[in-house]
Amino acid sequence: MPKYYEELDFVLRALADPTRRAIVERLAKSPAVVSELAAPFSMALPSLMQHLRVLENAGLVMSQKHGRVRTVSLRPGALDVLHLWLGEQRTPAEDQADRLGIHLIRTTHEGDLT
Repeated sequence: MPKYYEELDFVLRALADPTRRAIVERLAKSPAVVSELAAPFSMALPSLMQHLRVLENAGLVMSQKHGRVRTVSLRPGALDVLHLWLGEQRTPAEDQADRLGIHLIRTTHEGDLT
């Protein structure tokens, strides 16, 4: 089992919730203050803060407090573990698709010869 699987599990659990995915999508555009992140959701601020804590514990976001304002941003490279895992899954699937394509081409051409 690769060393990054524990990190991958945290990231996948954090992104399993649609609210947290929406927050990550928003932060991919630019950092935002908590009140700005809360605006699209009909939930109390403490509930949003719980979502942010889950994202922060998974290593996806980081926050800084300046006075009374907390700014949240996507951590650089936060989604790299997903790209790595998906890349590893894509290769076997692509290999199978390539073999299937070759098989179909061969059987089609063999059918043309008879």
